[in-house]
Amino acid sequence: MINLVLLFLILLSTLIFGLLYLRRKGEIKENLGFQIFESELRNKYGKRATVVQFSTTFCSECRAAKALISDVVSTQNEIAYIEIDAESNLELVRKVDIRSTPTTLFLDKAGFEIARATGAPKRDQLIKVITSL
Repeated sequence: MINLVLLFLILLSTLIFGLLYLRRKGEIKENLGFQIFESELRNKYGKRATVVQFSTTFCSECRAAKALISDVVSTQNEIAYIEIDAESNLELVRKVDIRSTPTTLFLDKAGFEIARATGAPKRDQLIKVITSL
């Protein structure tokens, strides 16, 4: 009987942890931190801001995030969108502490990180952050 109660508690705590993790995935969080230089991006900054997505080749969530971000950014002339292959840019991945893909960074016009989303960002939050840049 005690073993069943213990097993139930372990399963319940695992379920709660998993649900909390899924709820926070893709959430855009303010993050004042790293500066990424144009030379590291191998691209120019946007006039107003830059959105940088780190992805990998076989990541299906990365493709969905790319489509969403491309769609939202396409209406913004002064915001650049750059996709970076995480596997080919390990030095930059380490510098900006990318732990999973997709991870999207929002940079100001000088290349300083002002926000990030781990996982595919949610459309409403993405629009809100991009319009505030």
